[in-house]
Amino acid sequence: MEMEMSQASIDSDQRKFALPVDSEHKATEFRLFSVAAPHMRAFHLSWISFFACFVSTFAAPPLLPIIRDNLNLTATDIGNAGIAAVSGAVFARIAMGTACDLFGPRLASASLILITTPAVYCSAIINSPVSFLLVRFFTGFSIATFVSTQFWMSSMFSANVVGTANGVSGGWGNLGGGATQLIMPLVFSLIRNIGATKFTAWRIAFFIPALFQTLSAYAVFFLGQDMPDGNFSRLQKSGDKHKDNFNKIFRNAITNYRGWILLLTYGYCFGVELTVDNIIAQYFYDRFNVNLHTAGIIAASFGLANIFSRPGGGFLSDIVAKRFGMRGRLWTLWIVQTLGGLFCILLGKVGSLSASISVMIVFSVFVQAACGLTFGVVPFVSRRSLGIISGMTGGGGNVGAVLTQVIFFRGSRYSTETGITLMGVMIICCTLPLFFIYFPQWGGMFCGPSSEGTTEENYYMSEWNSTEKDRGFHQASLKFADNSRSERGKKVDSAPSPSNGILPTYA
Repeated sequence: MEMEMSQASIDSDQRKFALPVDSEHKATEFRLFSVAAPHMRAFHLSWISFFACFVSTFAAPPLLPIIRDNLNLTATDIGNAGIAAVSGAVFARIAMGTACDLFGPRLASASLILITTPAVYCSAIINSPVSFLLVRFFTGFSIATFVSTQFWMSSMFSANVVGTANGVSGGWGNLGGGATQLIMPLVFSLIRNIGATKFTAWRIAFFIPALFQTLSAYAVFFLGQDMPDGNFSRLQKSGDKHKDNFNKIFRNAITNYRGWILLLTYGYCFGVELTVDNIIAQYFYDRFNVNLHTAGIIAASFGLANIFSRPGGGFLSDIVAKRFGMRGRLWTLWIVQTLGGLFCILLGKVGSLSASISVMIVFSVFVQAACGLTFGVVPFVSRRSLGIISGMTGGGGNVGAVLTQVIFFRGSRYSTETGITLMGVMIICCTLPLFFIYFPQWGGMFCGPSSEGTTEENYYMSEWNSTEKDRGFHQASLKFADNSRSERGKKVDSAPSPSNGILPTYA
């Protein structure tokens, strides 16, 4: 009788949603062409808003030859502005992760997008190298919405499809970095054809990404929903969600070494992607003497590969995990990112236009797929501090971009082609620490699960103290632990099930 009532309750819960869900009401299927609320609507709102922020942040590079002449920018000015565009988001991403943990991804994302929009509008009135650097710096904060995108998807989709959801949302958002290489030169040309001078046309062109970003913020706020069961504020008021303590979630995040390793490795996949977005159009323009429009098309092909490469990485992570669990996710990430490093070295070595384009496209596929593979691992590092772990990892991408541009692409110490080669070496070296990631319930790249019989419940319950457990704050983590058993895989040793042999379900 009790089993019948339990099954009826589950069936009743699932009828609330258009997609099949698990015990946390996270979707267990990913239907790309659906816009059903709340799961798929959140997906489309997240990638479109992140796309808008990427367009705004990288709107300047495809027009740099024009802006450079108008503002009398030196190579150092351009390098500093490129660094500024990605450096601000280092801390913004960590702050965004905290905001997601405390207030929810919807409010956190919409707020940041609106706060940074004025900087995009102000790009139209800058008149000096300093003001150019400042608008790029403040606009760059907006790409911290990547964190809310990944947090949102991890809150909406179950373990078996979370890699795919994170990969597609992040990848399609990153498309903005490639799309803007086509959009901005096209908008510039249209404005020139209307009759504006070239030094006026580039300024007017910035109103397009600014307006797009503004509209995306309102869409997220009014149409989005934080979690399958509602927004954070309502769930906290009703008592259905524990309002967590900042100090505890922050301490839990920074003491988990896995987050720091992923911060480093992500610095040399996404960080490299940001770096290439900043330098690639000018690289082809200067080295191969192509015109501005052609350089933009070539550069766009790098970013536009995100339409399938990063999503492909997330999808591959989920596919491999079905057979080999978390250990398969880690091995696949290391292999793909290392291959990306090898192709990056080759890109700096080839000297013909056609060969450079071909190698760049292959390189883009691997480095972007590594980004998707990384966020196939991130959701499992911590349940309680998911936002901050996501923020740390995402911030690592910006740190990697800043360091790479400071060391290899600022000033005239290295030629751009030499800098690209050395960047490839850094990718390979900074991917090696993945060898040290170990989950006691699932194992690592070289070792199986702990012989002590650690289970998913043991791992995720360790984030809560006895007082918090007595008050029931850990219930969501219990559900997550149950749903993450899929990370054991089918072809590797796994941690034992609970001693009674019955997998628990939690109401």
